[in-house]
Formats: sequence, C-alpha cells, structure tokens
Amino acid sequence: MNAKSYTSTKTYRNLPCAHRQWKNEGHCSFVHGYSREFIFHFACNELDKHGWVVDFGGLKDLKVFLEHWFDHTLLLAEDDPLLGEFRDLESKGACDIRVLKSASIEFSAKFVYEFANELIRENTKNRAWCYQVEVRENDKNSAIYHP
Repeated sequence: MNAKSYTSTKTYRNLPCAHRQWKNEGHCSFVHGYSREFIFHFACNELDKHGWVVDFGGLKDLKVFLEHWFDHTLLLAEDDPLLGEFRDLESKGACDIRVLKSASIEFSAKFVYEFANELIRENTKNRAWCYQVEVRENDKNSAIYHP
C-alpha cells in the first residue's frame, strides 16, 4: 500500500466450528470448537464510483464460502491419523468434515485470505485487494495472515 491508499474491513461472526490439532501433546489434540470470527481488510488506491473500497453487497460468495467451510463443521488436517474414523462418523451423520492441509487458525487465515483476495480482485478488476485476514477463535486468541 502507499500513502494514497484507502482501506475498509468486513467482519463475519458466529461461525461455530470444531477442530483438533492431532500433533499437539496436550488438550488441543481433542476435538474442540469455537465460534470463529473472520475480519477481512481491503485496500485500493482509487475508490469506486460510489466512493467505496469494496461493495460489501458483492461479497455474497465470500459469505457462502465461509459458511461452507466453517459453519457447524469439523476441520481436520489431511494427515490426521484418525481421519478414516472421523469419516466413518461423518457417514453416520455425526459430523460434517472439512479437510485442510492444517486445522490451525493460522492456516485458516491464509486459506480464506487466498479466496477473498482472488474474489475482490476479480470483482473490482484489480482495483482493490485483500491485504490481511484475522481469524479469531475467541476474545483471547487470533491469527493474522498478510502476505
């Protein structure tokens, strides 16, 4: 960004999602969950015809993406040794699994950043971009990704 850039943010709250960090030697290896919050930071050098960085009404695809991945889902790492057992539970209707490279909020921040940045650049013909995403597990813990 340069001195002439404009910024705005969009927040999505209350996305209840469970996960486990199977490599952790403590309680984080157990399935547990939080109501996740995602804070997207957008920027541009020139505002659109409405005087906006981003038209928030044009973010429906971002909301659908977040709900698909993080609304009442169980995030598991692709190398989780119990993935097969969790898949069995999913087939019985006990959970709705999403598999990522990592189940950490740090990885989630990068994952949603990549989707959001591509969406914003496409929607604005590269006039605006996403420059940072913060993912909050709760009021004490968050992870921030910015390239």
